[in-house]
Amino acid sequence: MTRALQQQIHVACRQLAIDSDARRDLQLAVCGKASMRDMTETDLRAVLDRLKASGFKPQSGKRRPSAPRADLRLIHVLWRKLGEAGELERPGRAGLNAFIRTRFGDAWASVPADVDMLRDPGQIEAVIAALRAWGKRTGIDFDWRGR
Repeated sequence: MTRALQQQIHVACRQLAIDSDARRDLQLAVCGKASMRDMTETDLRAVLDRLKASGFKPQSGKRRPSAPRADLRLIHVLWRKLGEAGELERPGRAGLNAFIRTRFGDAWASVPADVDMLRDPGQIEAVIAALRAWGKRTGIDFDWRGR
């Protein structure tokens, strides 16, 4: 986490046109340490808060758009729920794609590189059924009332 905060501080300084000497002066004023390497996570957050007060506006990362179809979005939701329950070694899109390749690679003639490229309704239903069965085996309750 500290590495990400350090990177965000550098981005903020670039956005606010603060050179490295001025950044070190700011760090000294905020937490008494000139080097980010010596700072704790709390110190880094304090420096970042000061930069935000000075006008830094963090931009969110470029997120990939959600899946174009509801059944594909359901696959993502089921995968995310399994990840939140701690059942996954690789939560996220890459892990989901790897799961589909290993689970269905032998059964299907061709496995798409990305889950959002699935078009065959039978394949989509097979993935949904496999994820639901995984959740049922591990005792995860998929709440479908919108919560």
